[in-house]
Amino acid sequence: MAPAAVHYAALPHAARAYNVGLPDQRTSCFMPMPTPSKPSCAGAALFLREFLANPRDVGSIWPSSRRLAWRMARAVPLEPGHRVVELGAGTGAVTEALLQRGLPPARLVVVERSAELVAHLRRRFPGVRVIHGDAADLVELLGGPDSVDSVVSSLPLRSLPPRQVAAIVRAASAVLAPGGRLIQFSYRLARPGSLSRRFLAVASGLVWSNLPPARVAVFVNRGAGPLAVGA
Repeated sequence: MAPAAVHYAALPHAARAYNVGLPDQRTSCFMPMPTPSKPSCAGAALFLREFLANPRDVGSIWPSSRRLAWRMARAVPLEPGHRVVELGAGTGAVTEALLQRGLPPARLVVVERSAELVAHLRRRFPGVRVIHGDAADLVELLGGPDSVDSVVSSLPLRSLPPRQVAAIVRAASAVLAPGGRLIQFSYRLARPGSLSRRFLAVASGLVWSNLPPARVAVFVNRGAGPLAVGA
């Protein structure tokens, strides 16, 4: 079954203003999804152990489905030299989708807080740089601001403390180049609101074939400028 068409946020002009190309609704349903590797029972068991130990940090009892992972990966541009950092990779569902879509491993950096998940990801993706660290420390972890062109986040922002979320959002904005993308999924199915003054929501889509169903949203980095536009 093909994934549902992308539903756009209420400000499509924002995508043009920030030079963000959004997928065509007429064709986005039919983009082929590559066959993922067979899910690992050990990986699923590891994810469950992490959830039981840190439910707020993990946010879900089950890893992202292949359709959710592919929807996330599909929102990342594949221009030459495009640099991507993935936050909260878990057991690697979205990491695998990014690589299968054609992102070179050398252009992907993964930041994961759990030491066990870091070890798992390094074994599974030996060509990808996997950093053991906190997403709130992105500037230090990546070596400075404007380090990447897209941030792909599976962090459960709605279950984390507001102060922690604010620090992560600030860090993501700082490491993103101007006009760069933040791709974030949430189990809140309503259309995304304003993530912060630093980001503008430009597109979102529902993925029903996930446990639980999720919404993927695309935000554009506006930096710390004074203009605030709701979404």
